[in-house]
Amino acid sequence: MKITFISDTHTMHSQVTEDLPGGDLLIHAGDCMNGGYRESELIGFLDWMERDVKGYKHKLFIAGNHDWIFQNSPIQARELVAKYAPSVEYLEDEMSCFNQRLFNGYFGNGDVRIYGSPWQPAFCDWAFNLPRNGEELIEKWNDIPDKIDILVTHGPRYGYLDWAGSGGNVGCEALDSVILTNPPKIHVCGHVHSGYGYKWDGNTHHINASVLNNSYLYVNKPLNIEWDKESNKIKFK
Repeated sequence: MKITFISDTHTMHSQVTEDLPGGDLLIHAGDCMNGGYRESELIGFLDWMERDVKGYKHKLFIAGNHDWIFQNSPIQARELVAKYAPSVEYLEDEMSCFNQRLFNGYFGNGDVRIYGSPWQPAFCDWAFNLPRNGEELIEKWNDIPDKIDILVTHGPRYGYLDWAGSGGNVGCEALDSVILTNPPKIHVCGHVHSGYGYKWDGNTHHINASVLNNSYLYVNKPLNIEWDKESNKIKFK
């Protein structure tokens, strides 16, 4: 299965278009918007996903801390996204199951189970923030079902692709605990732009797909993999 991961485009998505090779699945791990309140920002992103991003069988995304419209006006935001179904899907504390037939039987038996969640430890009073290590945040992560194939969160787990320079490691300790006991095969995130890259922990492939650097310049390319679900082996393309 060919998958492309991107995150944190912050309305600069059009700069990424030529670097998207197509494949089975495109996943965006949040912060498609910048200010996050204007409907036009979301429409611009959705138009791009549907019209300009070509060659993918399916495209999905989650919200991030800049995507205020999904937290403050969830009905409005969902209605906007619904106009682009089924080619674009939004996940917020929910799972999507892709049947093997979508990928022409490549996986053999079983669906591909993808779970998406936008939450992260409190950071500058942005959207989808909850107190670090508080009960509300722990409950969000405890809602992650067992045996997820691909976990999509906006922020990283603690100690994995979460280095913020002088700020040190800023990932989520509570998410780290849940992944240790309930490991997905792939965990993709963004949020910490300086954490862009890949890390393997022995069970889970971790990918920080932030395409903008800390100066909000497009310097990090989309991460493209070929993935075998049964063996959980990946190859970067």
